[in-house]
Amino acid sequence: MKVLITGTSRGIGKAIAEKFLSMSHTVVGIDVRGGSIKNEKYTHFIADISKDELPEISGVEILINNAGVQDSGRDIDVNLKGTIRVTEKYAVQRDIKSVLFIASSSASTGSEFPEYAASKGGVVAYMKNTALRIADYGATANSLSPGGVVNELNDRVINNAEKWSAVLNETMLSKWATVEEIAEWAYFLTVINKSMTAQDILVDNGEAAKSNFIW
Repeated sequence: MKVLITGTSRGIGKAIAEKFLSMSHTVVGIDVRGGSIKNEKYTHFIADISKDELPEISGVEILINNAGVQDSGRDIDVNLKGTIRVTEKYAVQRDIKSVLFIASSSASTGSEFPEYAASKGGVVAYMKNTALRIADYGATANSLSPGGVVNELNDRVINNAEKWSAVLNETMLSKWATVEEIAEWAYFLTVINKSMTAQDILVDNGEAAKSNFIW
């Protein structure tokens, strides 16, 4: 299938692209940075989804909205408005099979930077609107909301022993997800899944559900 993924230069987006390529899909990436993936079935476009003219890409069957920023002063513009721009251009058409939005656990807990949490909450609401509209094509739309993920964007926490210990203590399983695990979820939700739609999937190692009983 033809898969379009935003934010493929590093982290979760790059891992998702590599997963789909390993399964012999054709992948197109859009990112503000250049691409580092070397594969004959991968095409890379440089663009800011919040303001630049988006490239003409026809026949998109799977769209994965991953590009995003955090505590940047542009969280609403990129994470929400940019995601809407991408989805409206590429997903609402007869070839579409599935759309996935990479949201965040903060969409439901609110426990991050204010604009970031608001942007991701908006993404989840917009996902449900998308699901309603592309159902006419027999397509699904869902969102994946990771908690902590081990990647370079979180180095300031991961490389600080005191902070790292504190954040792991907030989860039930005393760990964060890897980008490869999130990529597996993305593949399942867009390729394997045929019947679940309009749902937000929380993958946070039990952080939101953890409860310490004190009496």
